[in-house]
Amino acid sequence: MSVLLFHRGQHDSVEKPTYVRFLVSNSAAGSVIGKGGSTITDFQSQSGARIQLSRNNEFFPGTTDRIIMVSGTINEILRAVELILSKLLTELHSEDDNDVEPKTKVRLIVPNSSCGE
Repeated sequence: MSVLLFHRGQHDSVEKPTYVRFLVSNSAAGSVIGKGGSTITDFQSQSGARIQLSRNNEFFPGTTDRIIMVSGTINEILRAVELILSKLLTELHSEDDNDVEPKTKVRLIVPNSSCGE
């Protein structure tokens, strides 16, 4: 899973909308969506953030990972990401613990313009 965080807004006096993008495997995306969309709907209700996933065959360039975009205020996004990560960690621990390498990875994606030299 990868995360990208950036702000967009017009006025300094109003909290700027924030967007976080991260990547998850197709199976992890299914866990976040839940049966009939129940999990993602629940996460959106609990957090106040909007959670969107790329389609089943739409991957981040150069990967086989799907894109999750979470948008809202910083507090809404933090809550949504906490819910998503908790869900993925719970499922990771419920799987066979004999695997040396975890099945779910977290990767941060940052645009070049935001990286220092």
